[in-house]
Amino acid sequence: MNSKELKSFLDEKVILYNNTNFIESDPVQIPHLFTQKEDIEIAGFLSATISWGNRKMIIKNAHKMINLMGNAPYDFVMSHNENDLERLEHFAHRTFNGDDFFTFIKGLQHIYSNHYGLENVFSSHQENNSLQKSIHEFKKLFFEVPHQNRTQKHISDPLNNSAAKRINMFLRWMVRQDNKGVDLGIWKSISPALLSCPLDVHSGNVARKLGLLNRKQNDGKALAELDKNLRFLDPIDPVKYDFALFGLGVFEGF
Repeated sequence: MNSKELKSFLDEKVILYNNTNFIESDPVQIPHLFTQKEDIEIAGFLSATISWGNRKMIIKNAHKMINLMGNAPYDFVMSHNENDLERLEHFAHRTFNGDDFFTFIKGLQHIYSNHYGLENVFSSHQENNSLQKSIHEFKKLFFEVPHQNRTQKHISDPLNNSAAKRINMFLRWMVRQDNKGVDLGIWKSISPALLSCPLDVHSGNVARKLGLLNRKQNDGKALAELDKNLRFLDPIDPVKYDFALFGLGVFEGF
């Protein structure tokens, strides 16, 4: 396919998958449970954090996280006491355990109490063509609270050549202005043009088959290559093609 044909093909797949039917099988359903900005942010961030492995298990455990917080994420983050944290002790999703959950609650409280919230942190460090430095700076601030070193692995750092798939997915949910009802688009201070595609095994394999990606590893360099090519197809809303790449890989076995 030439670039015009490729764009047409992918645009059709975006239309097919970027609609409310997508929500019921995706962790994006968790932030959709809420209407208050901070609840949406925290539910989205925690759900994205555990978004690796079996999708049904991800969704089940993300609902469990919210239930453990009394279905009031922001209130729990800001008002919890040590007894409240005890109920998180036995939570586990793969390698994310109760100790990690404690730290994430404390890290979020620190961000809202001392840095004016998640949106402010990410928007304050955005660059002209990327949010990767924003992710790096966010991680530094987030882990200013006491924590075990092991917990840091649950937030990737793109400046260490990570594709940072989960946090880029979270940013897509928060930033992308989606009139199809999937992405929430509650952050108005960041342009969707700066978003990076959540690169994983499925989207990476499809991107390679379509000639959008040559690098074999799904790392930060691969993400930069994919971003460049997706922004060529649509400089205003490049990560809409995440729906096409993911759908082709997961639902169509492309």
